[in-house]
Amino acid sequence: MLFDDLSLIDPLQRALSEEGYTTPTPIQERSIPHLLKGKDMIGIAQTGTGKTAAFILPILQDMSAVNKGPRPGKPRVLVLAPTRELAAQIGDSFATYGKYTRFKHTVIFGGVSQRPQVKALSKGVDILVATPGRLLDLIDQGHVQLSGVEYFVLDEADRMLDMGFVNDVNRVVAMLPKKRQSLFFSATMSPDIDKLARTMLKSPAHVEVTPQATTVELIEQFVFFVDHENKNNLLLNLLRGRHLECVLVFTRTKRRANKVTEMLNKNKIPAGAIHGNKSQNQRTKALQDFKTGGLRVLVATDIAARGIDVEDISHVINYDLPNESESYVHRIGRTARAGAEGTAYSFCAADERDFLRDIEKLTRTSIEAADHNYHSDKAKYATGDSAKPAPKVQKGQKRKNGKKKGRATRSKANKGSRKTLNKSI
Repeated sequence: MLFDDLSLIDPLQRALSEEGYTTPTPIQERSIPHLLKGKDMIGIAQTGTGKTAAFILPILQDMSAVNKGPRPGKPRVLVLAPTRELAAQIGDSFATYGKYTRFKHTVIFGGVSQRPQVKALSKGVDILVATPGRLLDLIDQGHVQLSGVEYFVLDEADRMLDMGFVNDVNRVVAMLPKKRQSLFFSATMSPDIDKLARTMLKSPAHVEVTPQATTVELIEQFVFFVDHENKNNLLLNLLRGRHLECVLVFTRTKRRANKVTEMLNKNKIPAGAIHGNKSQNQRTKALQDFKTGGLRVLVATDIAARGIDVEDISHVINYDLPNESESYVHRIGRTARAGAEGTAYSFCAADERDFLRDIEKLTRTSIEAADHNYHSDKAKYATGDSAKPAPKVQKGQKRKNGKKKGRATRSKANKGSRKTLNKSI
């Protein structure tokens, strides 16, 4: 199927053609016909599948059929996103696909002055892309009214719940007109997600383009068993000894993201950090420098990484394994964008061994172990209590004697020999 077969209007076809897009992705091919018929929809899709265009194109087409001018603070379209970066990315996509339409859009999020956002709203907007917190702030101040919303999109609903936005989302939904078209996108469909969807949607079409929470098949995945104290050396060797030119590194905490970034820069590897403690201007600059090649490495935490859409990321490195298996899927999905190939490396210390087992269970994949100079058998064979860090003992407190008995087991990922990626590592 080609975009020509989807009966899109000429302004949208021209924009797609200029971007070099001729063939819709599976989520676009299956979603756009439902949405052009005005149906509500649940879309189960991971990042990098083209889901943003899947909802933008039919919304712009449907809006074009009714001649309405933009009204101050009263958008026709509301898109809710969990992070600033994702909101900005969606805003850019509306600008790209809607360049030959007359519609005005703006993006609002926290962490920056609200003054330019309020000014844009006062001039009139057709499309509003927002994060929940800033949206509610501006609603409370009287700068936004939702009574005119005809199309509502909740993007990355699973991350909305993970970040604790469910009450904010429910509050926003309660302000929307009953008569509207609602679109709901998530990478997974847990009971909580299903419950939220039922409150928003009426007789929705259900589109799922990949099995829930599975990894992208085009991504090569390797695990490096290593002690925590050797992770920096391993990271440096990987970056020095292999052709890793555009690398996204994930850490579990903001503090570690800063430390890893400082370490890389001291070793003359251009790197920047992006996380919740950075100002929006700092985050925007780091992301822009990474996109343009000014930074070779971007170090990020999970929440800040939502919305990072850089086509040329060749490698994702999990410096720390995530304690939520679903986050692993989102992380590695930052490579292999738009059908390209990619590689994911994961560092696994002894106290992260259970995280690896959970990831392999969720993804139904045995991640291949890679050989390297800092290999740790302690990390590889850790199981049960031995994988957990020892409890901290305060001064004057005696450590309890005795350990839980448990039989060590070996996962499928541990069977067989480790693959040698590079003898110099």
